[in-house]
Amino acid sequence: MQSIPESKIVDVFKLSGIFNKTTNSYKYLFFLSLLDILNRRNFEITELISFSELIVEILANSWFPHVYFKLSFGVQDQITNKLDSLNLVITEPILKFRDTDKKLLRQTIKAQLKPSIVNDLCRFVPYRLIRPFLTQETKNIDKNRLHQVIVEVVNQKFETLKPLYCFNSNNLKECTGIWISPDWADYLKENFAIVKGWAAWEWLKYMQAKNPTTPNIVNKLFMPQQRGSLSSQTKFWSIVLKYKSLHCIYSGQILDLKRLSLDHYLPWSFVAHDQLWNLVPVVPEVNSSKSNNLPSEKYFPEFVRLQHLALTTNHEYLPKKSWDKTIDVYVSDLNLTTDDLLNYEKLFNAYEATIKPLTTLAVKQGFPSGWVYSK
Repeated sequence: MQSIPESKIVDVFKLSGIFNKTTNSYKYLFFLSLLDILNRRNFEITELISFSELIVEILANSWFPHVYFKLSFGVQDQITNKLDSLNLVITEPILKFRDTDKKLLRQTIKAQLKPSIVNDLCRFVPYRLIRPFLTQETKNIDKNRLHQVIVEVVNQKFETLKPLYCFNSNNLKECTGIWISPDWADYLKENFAIVKGWAAWEWLKYMQAKNPTTPNIVNKLFMPQQRGSLSSQTKFWSIVLKYKSLHCIYSGQILDLKRLSLDHYLPWSFVAHDQLWNLVPVVPEVNSSKSNNLPSEKYFPEFVRLQHLALTTNHEYLPKKSWDKTIDVYVSDLNLTTDDLLNYEKLFNAYEATIKPLTTLAVKQGFPSGWVYSK
């Protein structure tokens, strides 16, 4: 997604330039949050969009990538600092991705939001984002007067220049919100999915540059709509339990299909996938206790041993077509041949080469490490 639809009414070229020379997250999050607010309002523009509402939306859009997935927004970025300063208590509906349209998350943030945070985060971006619409009008303007000039020009020439929005005051110090252009509201409503996709693509490119070694960033930028079903993964392990006696690698308890959970050895909030090679059967209370912690290294040998047992058992009892389909992700992600999967030493070495660097990276990102189960 690298372009947005043309228009005979609004200047799409100027909109496409809003992320040029962007070094912080502000513009991406501001525009994406503006789109979310407009979409929630069904693109009705009779009501002012306040800076406070925008900042709540920005912080809500930042919570999952920063707090839950622990991505970096850049060392100079202040949005994450402001979010951390709130010390939010996040409840289960949000963590279980059942918070439709981030409603509960926005309410939680709004309850603790201070005017100083709104002022700090709105000091630059509402004015800098709109500047591509005023390239000639703001050329050679002293930087100390730039924002005031932008406010004046946007408000005075709103009908002729057709910028994305104007401000609710001609005085910079009195600006507390924006009015969306009717023409732009129509354009964004008609092309919402494409424009949102374009903005999300630009946001992804920025975040990939800030987190170059982090896995699966594309699935960490927004709140997941829902966690995937683990039915096929459970079937894989149920075959093992049918023929073998298994113990939970953390608690030592005997595993039973009637009381079974699948644990992400590396936390789901770090890997953001449900691949079999990272899943291991445990008793439910262990899964709840472990949460998004990284396990102690002492569990690693038993984890690999259980994976090897699962592979050899499924190789013996699965039809060849099902076996080939099942091991495809093992082969690709662990960089092994089909035969190597059944060789314990080669499997152990492959896991060591995969898990240890990812664990080191996860620790650097802030995931708690060295977790040990205790009753």
